[in-house]
Amino acid sequence: MNQYSRDRRKIDPARGGTLPDGTPNDNDRVEIGPTLLALREWEAAGLALPDLAAMRKYRWTRLTQHIVARDYGGLLMFDPLNIRYATDTTNMQLWNTHNPFRACLLCADGHMVLWEYRNAPFLADHAPLVREIRSGASMFYFSIGDRGPDAAMRFASEVEEVMSAHAGANRRLAVDKIMVHGLRALEARGFEVFEGEEVTEHARSVKGPDEIAAMRCAIHSCEASVAAMEARTKPGMTEDEIWAILHAENIRRGGEWIETRLLATGPRTNPWFQECGPRVLQNNEILAFDTDLIGPYGICTDMSRTWWIGDGRPRQDMVAAMRHAHEHITENMALLRPGVTIAELVHNGHQLAPEYWAQKYSCKFHGVGLCDEWPHVDYPDTYHEGAWDHALEAGMVLCVEALVGEVGGDFSIKLEDQVLVTDDGFEPLTRYPFDARLMGLVS
Repeated sequence: MNQYSRDRRKIDPARGGTLPDGTPNDNDRVEIGPTLLALREWEAAGLALPDLAAMRKYRWTRLTQHIVARDYGGLLMFDPLNIRYATDTTNMQLWNTHNPFRACLLCADGHMVLWEYRNAPFLADHAPLVREIRSGASMFYFSIGDRGPDAAMRFASEVEEVMSAHAGANRRLAVDKIMVHGLRALEARGFEVFEGEEVTEHARSVKGPDEIAAMRCAIHSCEASVAAMEARTKPGMTEDEIWAILHAENIRRGGEWIETRLLATGPRTNPWFQECGPRVLQNNEILAFDTDLIGPYGICTDMSRTWWIGDGRPRQDMVAAMRHAHEHITENMALLRPGVTIAELVHNGHQLAPEYWAQKYSCKFHGVGLCDEWPHVDYPDTYHEGAWDHALEAGMVLCVEALVGEVGGDFSIKLEDQVLVTDDGFEPLTRYPFDARLMGLVS
């Protein structure tokens, strides 16, 4: 039975009601989300939409359980992605990353308070799990100048008020990213401050069924955007022009932003991490990119592909490197299952050839959800005992990485796939095809 009947899905204010994900059927809705283009593409692909109310409750429950398990009285968050996870609300996310004007306090009894920009409390109207809306969390210099200690003390007094009502005598407070004045003010109020990122990263690491449904939709939109970029890429375009297509297609589908500019062509692919610029793509060159894309529902799709652009054939050393990179992610992906330890992922799996070792990627795997997340799985030479004494669980999503290029070479191959850990193994979530010419499958 098709769950996306047209009269439920179509955005038409005259019809009222809600869309299948629970958002208002209203072009003027405050809540950001997928566009009609994305909804139609997901319907055609047979994708189930998430139940956003259920997803929000799952996240709230996960955070609360992790707070209680550590005997904390509460968790105070400033990181906009942690606030997004806790509340599913947004406000100028990128600006907020370097101007922290919002905060969210979740107490051990589940009571949640959001400090919002004073002129925008309505942005949380769709979030009933947020029980109070306040303002006044800004402590950054641009906003308060030399009044930092006073602003911090006022904010800390509000935190104390909420904690006293909902955590009683428990003064153990986890905090993620806070300004120096804020930390000092909390400690002056008698709070024992703990590392909040440890709480949020572990809570976020295991995805619920609606988060996974949202991720499948977001990945579909990312891959449709990548396909549009590939179809329009041709020699004579600048790297910036090519990358702009991906940005535009992401926004067309209700995506939010892209965290990096990691697209390079020809010799600029080696060494990797040169971000895109004005270089003009030439005929018969390699193009490599890493999406780092925050799409609909705020979900990250972190996928890398390397393409051959031109009317000729890639060199044999390029084909060999591409096949080696593909073997690396394929064999390493096969390690994923519940119960496997991070140490086992570090020390087992596909071994890079010696000529590629010096310029290998910074990790073999990393978690992903609203962005790159815990865990970070090192290669053996950068692994630190005691930093990652954990095992995988079903519901975790990891990206498996490969960067293959020689020191002093004129190209690199970058590949990456996003993978769900299932009850009995793994499931690749990203399925965008690998370049057949670079794989040596066609002439």
